[in-house]
Order: sequence, then C-alpha cells, then structure tokens
Amino acid sequence: MFRITTTTPCSFTVTMKKSLPPVQSQSSESGSGGADQVYSQSIIVPPTAISIADGFEKNDHSWFVNSQIPTDLSIQVQDITFTVHKYPVVSKCSYIGRLELLPSISNFGYELKLENFPGGPEAFEIILKFCYGLTLELNPSNIAPLRCASEFLEMSEELDDGNLISKTEAFLTFVVRSSWKDTITVLKSCETLSPWAENLQIVRRCCESIAWKASRDNSTIGDMVNDEGCWFDDVASLRVDHFIRIITAIRARGTKPEIIGKCIMQYAERWLPGMDVELEGPRKYGNGKNELQFSILIGRKEGEGIEHSQEQKSIFESLVSILPPQPEAVPCKFLLKMLKMAMVYSASQALISELEKRVGMVLENANVNDLLIPNYKSEDQEKLVNSLEQRTMHNIEVIQRIVEYFLMHEQKQQQPSQAAGKSSVSKLLDSYLTVVAKDPDLSITKFQVLAEALPEKARTCDDGLYGAIDTYLKDHPLLSEHDRKRLCRIMNCGKLSLDACSHAAQNDRLPLRTVIQVLFCEQIKIRAAMQGKEPVANGNSSEQEITQTSTKTEIRTLRAELENVKMQMTELQRDYFELQHDYRKKNNKHMNRSAWNFGWTKIRTSALFHRKSDGNLSGQVHKIPNSLGHKMNFRRRLFIS
Repeated sequence: MFRITTTTPCSFTVTMKKSLPPVQSQSSESGSGGADQVYSQSIIVPPTAISIADGFEKNDHSWFVNSQIPTDLSIQVQDITFTVHKYPVVSKCSYIGRLELLPSISNFGYELKLENFPGGPEAFEIILKFCYGLTLELNPSNIAPLRCASEFLEMSEELDDGNLISKTEAFLTFVVRSSWKDTITVLKSCETLSPWAENLQIVRRCCESIAWKASRDNSTIGDMVNDEGCWFDDVASLRVDHFIRIITAIRARGTKPEIIGKCIMQYAERWLPGMDVELEGPRKYGNGKNELQFSILIGRKEGEGIEHSQEQKSIFESLVSILPPQPEAVPCKFLLKMLKMAMVYSASQALISELEKRVGMVLENANVNDLLIPNYKSEDQEKLVNSLEQRTMHNIEVIQRIVEYFLMHEQKQQQPSQAAGKSSVSKLLDSYLTVVAKDPDLSITKFQVLAEALPEKARTCDDGLYGAIDTYLKDHPLLSEHDRKRLCRIMNCGKLSLDACSHAAQNDRLPLRTVIQVLFCEQIKIRAAMQGKEPVANGNSSEQEITQTSTKTEIRTLRAELENVKMQMTELQRDYFELQHDYRKKNNKHMNRSAWNFGWTKIRTSALFHRKSDGNLSGQVHKIPNSLGHKMNFRRRLFIS
C-alpha cells in the first residue's frame, strides 16, 4: 500500500482550448472591471478553491462535496452522480476542459455524462479526491483502473506537473516488475478495462512479467514447482484470453511441455464443469437409453442459459488450441476427457478430429473406462434419426477413427517399440469390444469392423477377442447361423490358448464348424506339448515376451509335467522292449515245433496218401477257393470302411 499526498498552489491559471461561459463566484465579485475579458481566455481559480473540500458525503446514487462554496458541476458516471466544483476538476483533467458543458436543467451549474468510463464510479471517486488535493492511496487493485481513467481524462504532465498519469505509470511499472502476487492482481483488474488496458500495454506487460517469473522459477526450482503448483493456481484464476497470452509467452521461453500441460489441465478442471466426473464402468442397457443423459455436467446453473454454455465452449476451444504438440505434454486420460467434452459442447468437426489424432498418438496409455465415450444428446442437436446405428449406447465410430489414427502414427514412427504398442492396443481394443458387446443395438457390422481394425499380426493371442465374441453371442441370442459363422471368422483358432480351446470346445453358442477347428487346434497343441516342442514363433522375440499369456509359475509346472510324461514314456519303452524279447524267445520255440509238423505234413502228402478217393480230395480243392474268396472280400470291406 502506497500513500501519495498531492499539494496544489493557492492560485493558478488554466488556459482552455475552448472558451467557457463566466461563472458567478465570490472572487469574481471582488475582481477588477476587466474580468469579463479574462473569462474568455482563461479560468482563474481563487485561493479558496483547494480548501473548500472539507469532506465527502454519499447518499444512495449521489456523491457530494462538503463545502461552503456552492458546487457548479454535476458529472454522471454510470448510475452515480457526482456534484463537484468545476475548477479543481478542470485543472487536472484536460478532457473535461475541452468539452462544451451544458447548462443544468435546474439552472444550477453544468451537467456532464461520461460514457464508457474505465474503472467506473470507484475510479472516478479516487480521481476527484486527487483533484481536490486529498491523500491518494494507490494499490495493485486500483492502479490499472486509475491508469486507464487518467488516460481517458487526459491527466498529463502538460496540464500540471505530477499529474495522475505519471504517478500511476510509475507505480504500475514498479509493481509489475517486483511482485508476482501484485502482478496477478493487476492483471485480474484489467478484465473489465478493455480496450484501455490493451492499448496502454498493461496486459502485455503483466503477462510477460508472469511468464518471465514462471520460467525463471522452473529453471531454478525444477520439479519443486510441479509438486507445489503455486503459480498454477494463480494463473488458472485468470480470464481465458489472459491465460492464453501467458501460456504463449511461457512456451516462447522454452518451458517444458509437461509443465505447460499441467497448467492447462488445472485450468480446464477449474473452468469446465464435468472434467472431474468419472464414467465408471458400463451402464445398464435398456429400451430408454436414448433419453439417458450421462453424468457429465455442463455447468448450467439456475438462470444461466445458452450464453453461459457458449462461454464454456469458447474456453474449451481456446484450451485445445494451445495444447503443446508433444505427445508427452498431457496424458491420454485428459485428452479423452476433452474429447467427451467436445461431444457435450457440440464442437466443430475439425476440433474433434484434432483431439482424435492426439489420442491416437498415445492410445497405448489409455484404459477401457476412458474409451467409453457415450452418444451424447445435447439440446442443440435434435436431429438424431431413429436407426439402430445411432441408438447405440457408446460412440463406436470415434474409437474406430482413433484406432486408424494410431495405425497411421505407428506407420510413420517405424520404431522397435511399434510391436509393443500394437500389442497393448490390441488388448485394450478386445476389452473395449467385450464391454460394448453387451449393447443389444450394436450391429454385427460395427462389431466386426472395429474388431478387424487392427491387422492380424497385432494380436499374438486371440483369447481376448474370443471373450468379446462370446459376450456378443450371449447377449444377442437371436443371431442366425450365418451371422454366427461370420462373427467367428474374425478370430484365429490357432492363436487360442489351451484354456480358451477347452472352453470353446464346450461352448454351445459357437457354430459346429468353429468347434471342430478349435478341437483340431487343441489336439495339435497337446501333441506338441507332449513331444516337448516349442510353439511356432509369431513375430519377433520382443513381441513374444510382451504378449506371453502364461506366467512363470505355469511354465515351470508345465515343464515338470512334461518331464514326468517323458519318464513314463521311457518306462513304457523299456517294458515294450522286454515284452518284445520274450516274444522272440517264444517265437523261436514255435519255429522248432513247426519244423517237425512240416515233416509230418510232407509224409501225408506223399503218394501213399494220394491213393485215397479222388472225390474227397476234389471236394476239398473246391472248398479252398471259396474260403479264400470269402476272406478277401471281408478284408476289402474292412479296408473300404
């Protein structure tokens, strides 16, 4: 708080650019006879003009000067009327001296109305005290209004030494350069002083001073500024146009984008109601969901209508325009919140596309709840067509565009971490599909397009996709066989884990062809596990490490089981060899017996036995071909079957 006392000489002469009519006063009666000629060129202030102000009185909308000399000038500022003496005011304010004062209707002095006076009646009251030579108190709250008001009234040094323009300018320069808090106070007081504060460079000087102090604190204090956030709160309390100028100045000084992003986030949470509202989990789906309004507040209080919403929309668009271009500047969660607010405020399509691109750049850092963007129905948009595509609970098209922007960004980057990003995004997308699959109005086309948005190589395991498909089949029981087959063709049965294959083999909702494919793949995996073969590599080694579905404990358990199976196989082989050895021994004994039988058979087939009846022999010969043919036919049928 500074206190400045002004003193004025007892008598002085003020030369006017325009002649004023003579005013009857005590000094004019005691003057010389040529006083009328003097009035046409100048105004002579009597010695008692300064001492006439004993005090001031306020009465509702009126402001009076306590004085023995009657007042002769009435000045109206907004709804307050100031009744004062003309001479002290004209001696300091060149603007009032140049005006053609109109006689009062009540035939008492003159009347004047100041339109668009900066600072209002409060600033004019302080100026009147300065004109009457009373003590003047300057502080950061009134310095900007007084500087603008003194410029309006043209209170320059040309009219009087030590006039108010020079005093306020010196004090303003000192305050802006010295104190952070005082500079914030001065900048807040400029919010109602447009365009005077802009033309006098008060706003520019304050913004540059704040930016310089903030960037200096960042370079010296470092991360302590991020912990305390002291200047974030001060800057977030300003009007949006002043905030943008400060952020622009801070960015020009090379401040880290993360710090700028945190400041923007704090400003958005303060001025945009609904930014701190969380949409936790999926909502219940029902027939009346088109009328459902989600719990994001537009900040419209009682008595506040479209103008208030338009103001918030302007703040929202301004914040989006100053977001740093670096992906690490703001988190993905904040960008998705801004995207939801863009839907609430019915922002332009260009702004929505900009936010979607920024989300696509950092999509791997999102979570499922952040991606649940509802289909908002604002009061300004009553053009919704009653179609199944537009009555879905969540906005599927936005997520599809975000995934496309993500793929475009990954293609441009071409970095080794590209596989890791696609793997995390594939899991995120599968979880999102599982949530939105419960919507009874979600068409199979939308589900299929979103599921196929990522390339096949992005998924190393289709368990998550299988879960989403199973959820869709469960909540859409009236699907035809053709649609179920079409839906199941999205997943690759060869990428399912053993647990998923076991579940799918017993799933009655799956088509029969899909179940057969799952069983075939399951058998191949079991056979590979029994033989101790490693699974075929899909992609590079880094992708396998990231997308590995089994934990280390499960792997150790599986290896132990395989070792046990190998030991059992070894024992079985040993038993088999022993049995085979025993069989060979028995077979050798049988061969010895068969040699004796062969000799006896030879004797039976000799000529002695051929002397028997030919009828019996011919009958036996005829029976042999029939028995051989019967056996051949039986073997052929077995082979064909």
